[in-house]
Amino acid sequence: MRVGFFVTCLVDTMRPSVGFSAIKLLERAGCEVIVPPTQTCCGQPAWNSGADAHCRDLARKVIDSFLEFDYVVVPSGSCAGMIRNHYPEALKDDGAYHLRALSLAKKTYELTQFLVEVARATDFSAKYNASACYHDSCSCLREMFVRDAPRQLLANVEGLELKPLKDADVCCGFGGLFSVKYPEISERMADDKLSDAKNSEASLVIGPDLGCLLHLAGRAARRGENLKFRHIAEVLANCSQASIGEGT
Repeated sequence: MRVGFFVTCLVDTMRPSVGFSAIKLLERAGCEVIVPPTQTCCGQPAWNSGADAHCRDLARKVIDSFLEFDYVVVPSGSCAGMIRNHYPEALKDDGAYHLRALSLAKKTYELTQFLVEVARATDFSAKYNASACYHDSCSCLREMFVRDAPRQLLANVEGLELKPLKDADVCCGFGGLFSVKYPEISERMADDKLSDAKNSEASLVIGPDLGCLLHLAGRAARRGENLKFRHIAEVLANCSQASIGEGT
């Protein structure tokens, strides 16, 4: 399988180890992984802020960069959801590109979703000695319909004890531009999520979207909380990078 890997802006600028870990997993699952050098932002910030023309320009750029591959894999439900669900909507009046957007949408997957549902790879001989909770990002749950795949993968990590969150399906408060427009509400939602994690007696928060993890790690640092944060790709790939918020 020829996989086009969509890096995402946050991974590229804030946490490249997530990208390297994801590529390692895909290659171990038997994929040929290509990172197109022409890729750019998926356009979600523009789409969410009403800059539709800019979003369409970015969408066409992404389509041109990735349409040739068998699959497109993204280590983020947020960006994957943008490509799968919103490109066809954004380009609905753009004849040829609308058809290309539909074609790209059908073969775009969030990382854990692809590993379990397409590559049929669930055990990467990972080891991580910790008590952890898993935070479902809103985009993974509600746009990509991913819930069981990450838990299936984490169940095979030696030494990892997965603790359930009481409100696992509740937003952490990041929401991209939401956290900028409504900082007080966003902060309270992050506090609620951190309290949920603490009450689960977990020492590590694992998630599929770097935006959520950076948001929570930043808030935890301000509150002086003793919690660590890692992207699921890093855990599965035995990445030795310091946890998010420590030296990133």
